[in-house]
Amino acid sequence: MDSSDLLPVGRRVAYWRGRRKLSQQVFADRLGKSKSWVDKVERGVRSLDKVSTLQGIAAVLRIDTAVLIGRDAQPVAVTMPAEGVERVREALSTYEIALGRPGAGRVVVSADRLARGVEHAWIMFKHARYPQVIGLLPDLLAAGQRVYAHDPGWGRLLLVEAYRVTASLLVKLGEADLGWLAADRAMAAATGDRLLVAAATVQLGQVLRVCGRARAALSTTLAAAYRIAPSDPDGGTPAELSLCGTLQVQAALAAARCGDDRATAELIGEAAEMAARLGDGHDHHRTAFGPAAVDLARVAAALELGNAGEAVAWHEKTTKRDTWRWLPVEHRAAHLVDATRAYLQADDPISAGRVLIDADRTAPAEVRHRPAAREVLAQVARDPHAPATVIQLAITVGVT
Repeated sequence: MDSSDLLPVGRRVAYWRGRRKLSQQVFADRLGKSKSWVDKVERGVRSLDKVSTLQGIAAVLRIDTAVLIGRDAQPVAVTMPAEGVERVREALSTYEIALGRPGAGRVVVSADRLARGVEHAWIMFKHARYPQVIGLLPDLLAAGQRVYAHDPGWGRLLLVEAYRVTASLLVKLGEADLGWLAADRAMAAATGDRLLVAAATVQLGQVLRVCGRARAALSTTLAAAYRIAPSDPDGGTPAELSLCGTLQVQAALAAARCGDDRATAELIGEAAEMAARLGDGHDHHRTAFGPAAVDLARVAAALELGNAGEAVAWHEKTTKRDTWRWLPVEHRAAHLVDATRAYLQADDPISAGRVLIDADRTAPAEVRHRPAAREVLAQVARDPHAPATVIQLAITVGVT
């Protein structure tokens, strides 16, 4: 390791200036800055928070910007291991139970043990621990199928939940086609139980939208929402309200993807009414549905419709409330990635960088393992006004 690797950025500037045998005055002249400015930078009195300035300094010193930021920030393997996704693919490709060949010597775990495993997987997902979740899913799916074959009553709920968390994770990881298979399996297992069908349709709606089937997502989620909607507007259990409202949000996002402003506004409005009756702080059927979740959906919908200013306004309004922090870590981090896109579209790269760094602090895996987030990071990092912290994160993650 070079001795400069452990130095702050300002001291690295001084180190490399000395290596190039440049006085502070000559260095300042080449940068078009004052000698006093250079002295303050090297002493750490003035920070270097613009990538354009860092690039200019690196050019004069004839070094790479990454060296200036620090060789300790080298690209690391942050993409999800391919073997993890492949093991999930293999688990979803198994039809032993349906074919009546469960396999000799394979133990059927107890329903209680499977329930704990499913709960653990959802908790890890909600905390954006995606590498841990991908490691749990293959065995969880296999156990879920065996328990369902042994005890269809109790096993059905657990198998549907195992497929739902699998679909949710695969969408995050950019494996939408495989996620579609998991969501389809959830729908098949849920058939006959309207609550389970509604729950499985949440993931199916997400998958269809990501796969470019927005109209199918709209019709499917609306049908499920109307089926679960309470006949009395003031009635309905919290679980029913949560599922119905979440499905309306999914339908609104699908309508936005179709460019239908009116339907988007109507559906979000209906969801907001249900959320107001329910309140925040709930997670019925893994939906985290409530007023805060609906307002975050307004941001995503506005982005889909090309209304960046509206998206930014809803983001800033919603994240000032305490209830925003009641949402799961995964939900908040995913929203911050959306907010980053909104600021980029609003031509505010400084705010985009700040929010993206906040997303990385909230849930590093959301930024480092999710392809859509990595793409946004690359966009922010390429902007000449991007903060140095974003450049360092991009180097660490290995995106350019």
